[in-house]
Amino acid sequence: MKGLFVTGTDTGVGKTVTSAVLMHRYRGLAPLRYWKPIQTGIEVDDDTAMVRRLGACAEQEILAEGVRLQKPVSPHLAARWAGRRIDLAELRGTLPSGDTAWIVEGAGGLLVPINESQTMADWIACLALPVLVVARTTLGTINHTLLTLEALRTRGLRIAGVMMIGEPNADNRVAIEQYGNVPVIAEMPFLEPLDPGLLAAWSITNLDPQGCLLEFLR
Repeated sequence: MKGLFVTGTDTGVGKTVTSAVLMHRYRGLAPLRYWKPIQTGIEVDDDTAMVRRLGACAEQEILAEGVRLQKPVSPHLAARWAGRRIDLAELRGTLPSGDTAWIVEGAGGLLVPINESQTMADWIACLALPVLVVARTTLGTINHTLLTLEALRTRGLRIAGVMMIGEPNADNRVAIEQYGNVPVIAEMPFLEPLDPGLLAAWSITNLDPQGCLLEFLR
């Protein structure tokens, strides 16, 4: 399976916008599809719809099926309140076969519980995809990012790089690259207005100019 798993150091850190800019940046270089397998708080947030809009995605570039839960809480809790249990093997079985490269967006951070014994890290291992970590640029990001990277390495999961979002902070970027031994593929500022055209223009000029992520998509 080819592609990237987009996780974050926290919830609301920018995974969905990152997924959209990845679609803009690489769709002409590899056959891409986006998938949000687990979505909580679906009545408030619909990340699939947001990526479809911000990424200017055609219908064939989106896999809309997955676990959809109403309450905006951790997947294990939202599923329990809905009288369900998320089965990762069953969820993996819904993924179509083929030569597509996938941009898979996680829910929350790396160790968010999915059921009574498994976390998002177990889901990444099930998919066997390299991980792109989305992090803030602000105070606290060094610790949060390095902890996420350490947890990934402890589990033997591949790290594709880090994407930082917010006002550029050169010192934080250098620290993450140095202590995390990982490339920061881009620092994405808060873009206004948040629309497909602006995201596309930014991604072509600024996202992964060295093409480091292409090896995971081809």
